[in-house]
Amino acid sequence: MASRPKRRALDGGFSVPRDEDEDDELEDEDEDNEDSDEEEDEDDEVVNEEVNIEFEAYSISDNDYDGIKKLLQQLFLKAPVNTAELTDLLIQQNHIGSVIKQTDVSEDSDDDVDEDGIFGFISLLNLTERKGTPFAEQIKEFILRLCEKNCEKSTVEQLDKLFNDATRPVGFLLSERFINVPAQIALPMHQQLQKELAEAHKTNKPCGKCYFYLLISKTFVEAGKSNSKKKLSNQKKDELMFANAEEEFFYEKAILKFNYSVQEESDMCLGGRWSFDDVPMKPLRTVMLIPSDKMNEIMDKLKEHLSV
Repeated sequence: MASRPKRRALDGGFSVPRDEDEDDELEDEDEDNEDSDEEEDEDDEVVNEEVNIEFEAYSISDNDYDGIKKLLQQLFLKAPVNTAELTDLLIQQNHIGSVIKQTDVSEDSDDDVDEDGIFGFISLLNLTERKGTPFAEQIKEFILRLCEKNCEKSTVEQLDKLFNDATRPVGFLLSERFINVPAQIALPMHQQLQKELAEAHKTNKPCGKCYFYLLISKTFVEAGKSNSKKKLSNQKKDELMFANAEEEFFYEKAILKFNYSVQEESDMCLGGRWSFDDVPMKPLRTVMLIPSDKMNEIMDKLKEHLSV
């Protein structure tokens, strides 16, 4: 029997918008038939009610498999990446990483809450330590292939060299959450992860010291502003919009970065409807490589912009 996941300190109290249509439908079932037409009209209306949800962080456990895998699929879409294997690896090394869950709900609550449901997670996989394993080689091959399609030859050679430098490990940083979870939650999650990585390095546990962090970020650009591969790769920062707003600060410190389109993979069902002020947006993924010695500066930026 799996042990209860360890609860971790996390500031909560963030408001998450939630549609109340389903609740309205249940209440309408017992209404008189003469009111049915009016009720159907009401059901067609989208009701956005802001519900205050308290979050807590827990160590990753076996119960989080489905939730983590779903969030990974939101990131990778149809990419040739084994999300099942990646999920298993993250669960196995649960001394690193956390999942975000709703704070315990009282038994007399009217809300139907899945106690194992997660709203997001953060973790890191040391690709250099796992060199030769199926997933590590798969993700490196995947990123290098995208780099070849979207970057100059010199950039590809630089990335390949870093991937094969055993003296400077590369950690694959994963920070995913549902789109209606506010960015403020990223600050304590990243702070906790940095503490765990430092402790792992101190105690010689797996996934300790990393010299670089590899991050794939969900980004968007206004449709029509990225027609060529060359321009897409060199997209200006002020043209990019980040699904996870805090990842813009990682982008600023990256020594290597490029974009690739996922428009053909259609992430509408997983990533939400992406438009801003009725302007259609083209979905991208932005690959970044960030030196670990820039993390303190990034954390300071997160504190400045995301503290509540």
